[in-house]
Amino acid sequence: MIYLDNAASTQVHEEVFQEMLPYFREQYGNPSSIHRYGRLASKAIETARKRIAELINAKPHEILLTSGGTESNNTALFGVMRQNKAKQLITSHIEHDAILEPCRRLEKEGFDVIYLPVNSYGLVDIENLNHSITKETALVSVMFANNEVGTIQPIQEIVQICKQHNVLFHTDAIQAVGKIPIDVKDLGVDMLSISSHKINGPKGIGALYIRDGTTLDPFILGGGQENGMRSGTENVANIVGFGKACILAKEHLGKNASHMKSLRDHLTSRIVSEISHVSVNGNVENKTPNNAHFTFLGVNGEDLIIKLDEYGVAASTGSACSVKTQKASHVLMAMGFSHEQITGSLRITVGLYNTMQEMDQTVDILKKTVQELRSVSPFKTKYGF
Repeated sequence: MIYLDNAASTQVHEEVFQEMLPYFREQYGNPSSIHRYGRLASKAIETARKRIAELINAKPHEILLTSGGTESNNTALFGVMRQNKAKQLITSHIEHDAILEPCRRLEKEGFDVIYLPVNSYGLVDIENLNHSITKETALVSVMFANNEVGTIQPIQEIVQICKQHNVLFHTDAIQAVGKIPIDVKDLGVDMLSISSHKINGPKGIGALYIRDGTTLDPFILGGGQENGMRSGTENVANIVGFGKACILAKEHLGKNASHMKSLRDHLTSRIVSEISHVSVNGNVENKTPNNAHFTFLGVNGEDLIIKLDEYGVAASTGSACSVKTQKASHVLMAMGFSHEQITGSLRITVGLYNTMQEMDQTVDILKKTVQELRSVSPFKTKYGF
């Protein structure tokens, strides 16, 4: 198999795996216990917290450990809005469902949610945001990089607008962290969500950066872990693995980004030059280095995924979290794509362990599968396949 769905999940790094092992059978104490087993587990958590913080230039106590990106996003939105007298939240039409679904719940609770439109590249209109903020706005949440097309938003400009209006800003940076440099102090964000399994760490663990002075209502109540902000016995092994993944991502950020970009660019160049009626989607000049998103006219994306899988290539049409709902991509709809363009979409996301040989093999397989599907396409005559 050639795995090209790294935006959905990544292979756990061998060093991460090895660092996690002792916390399953040897250092298995509860971090809340005061005996040696508990103290060792607690120390391991704080070491990991420091490593996570270092990746984004935060302070360790600004890192809230969660079960993953979804919980981090939910915590940020509900935590701010439910404690605030202001009743308005601003987000964008292309957010992950881990933002959009909490927004819909907040709307049912009486909050006003404004959804910002995007252009054909998936970029939020800065002026539109500026005009949308009112005295009732408590929070703006705009993703750092889109999970489908990879477009990177002008986060620093958005933060400046929020600061001018004295409004909190949160960003879902799950697809950006570990792939591009992120410095929360330089950016000035108030909250930022991270997920371990997008950066070669284990699943089921993530973090929410909460800037000093930013207050949230606790989302999960119980024994008071995480300074009362997130109760529940900590998943020590996963936290340790997450911390190790962050250190590795920080140490090799430039090399990893260069590797992924060279693979992505080679793949893209060959696809565009060797397959007809194909377009590259997203902001090509400013997107995450691992993301390549295409539209193949006259091809059904789901059929293409199935065919590629038969030939040993794993790719996707979009977010793995919403694929089972069988709904059209809300991201591509917001970008103004036609039904035919959305139907023919394919997302390829490369990772640390992919090779240039795999890129060439993938293009050869893709040419074959697209030709097969177009030979029976109802659009065959229209496009002259």
